[in-house]
Amino acid sequence: MITDKLTATHNFLEELAKQAGKAAFMPTNEIGLALQYLEDKGIPNNKHEDYKYCNIEAILRKEFKTIAGKEIDLNIQDWMQKNKCADAYNICVVNGKLSSDPKDFPEGVSIVSINNAPTEHLHNHLAKYAPSNSDALIALNTAYADRGIFLHVTKSFKKPIVIHHINSSEGNLFFNVRNLLVIEKNAEAEITEFYHSSTQKYFTNNLTEVFVGENAHVNHTVIQNAGVASYLVNATKTHQHKQSIYTNSCFTFSGALVRNNLNTAIAAEFSETHLFGLFVTKGNQLVDNHTLVDHLKPNCQSNELYKGIVGGKSTAVFNGQIFVEKDAQKTNAYQSSKNILISDDATVNAKPELEIYANDVKCSHGTSTGKVDENALFYLKARGIGEESARKLLLQAFAHEVIDQLKNETIKERVSELFQESLQD
Repeated sequence: MITDKLTATHNFLEELAKQAGKAAFMPTNEIGLALQYLEDKGIPNNKHEDYKYCNIEAILRKEFKTIAGKEIDLNIQDWMQKNKCADAYNICVVNGKLSSDPKDFPEGVSIVSINNAPTEHLHNHLAKYAPSNSDALIALNTAYADRGIFLHVTKSFKKPIVIHHINSSEGNLFFNVRNLLVIEKNAEAEITEFYHSSTQKYFTNNLTEVFVGENAHVNHTVIQNAGVASYLVNATKTHQHKQSIYTNSCFTFSGALVRNNLNTAIAAEFSETHLFGLFVTKGNQLVDNHTLVDHLKPNCQSNELYKGIVGGKSTAVFNGQIFVEKDAQKTNAYQSSKNILISDDATVNAKPELEIYANDVKCSHGTSTGKVDENALFYLKARGIGEESARKLLLQAFAHEVIDQLKNETIKERVSELFQESLQD
């Protein structure tokens, strides 16, 4: 039974339990741990340190008292024809369910519903990198997820896999989506997740576990443009093996609330982690990025750069943690957070954190928040460029340090277009 701690979300959880049930693919013991955690801790609110700016409980109580909407049919072929990325392997995930048949995928790539994932992979990886008792949103996902995808890569290939996440509902729906990406030894993959715009109000609690095998290289890009009425909690938990390289690039352009929880465990020597982020906020948006890089073994490196352009009455949060454990000698770890305020009513809360328990390391972190450089603005205006155009040029220069590191030209072009559109309002 739900305890008094969950009174505020009692109706919501009861309704969720009726509609979602318990996932057959999830280990029973993990479900038990998750339910116990929810009973003990409740849904996060601003009294929880990690969610002090992101009151999930209040949102669910106010916006999702019941789950009243319903899923509706969508012509996937027509939608894909209009929205697919050129020179890429495209699949469509509707409301968290795999909806398009990946017929043209190369040998060495397999994508199925998480419900149909091979038992051995579920046993080896599922819930191994995202413990059920580590976070309430993880617990909620573990207890009630009933949809998601399993991606298995055993060979290297150049064209990106683009996973199109779209919503097809009458609104007011809550989805728990569980994904598992397994990139095997010596494989190389370019994976892009694209959250497309919707006018309906919905909440997606998405959790993706990523296994990066020995000497595997993964470029993982997340593009969030889900619409002004959408609520998205997107957790990515990555586990890296020896000599692996994992790059995550997260771009947020739309959403009433977007919370990204990105954790990477560097669990073997000579591995690299690269994290990039760019977000543009306006109106009353809340974009909350929490990252954690855990250096567990020696001779590894990580590099992190997050940039934000914050306008309107929006709130942006960046909390970046780097842990260097006592066995992780010869670690190089760098982190930078830079933000530009384009409105006097906008707010940025940045908190870089660095905890070092080894003595032979090179580590640094820093953050800066300010307005558009007035000297640079004056310089451009003096050369005949209008003030609005000059401001956009400076914002583009600020953002493209993140955009330009994308290796695939098709994805880079799509991100650049969305960034330009985000500056129009």
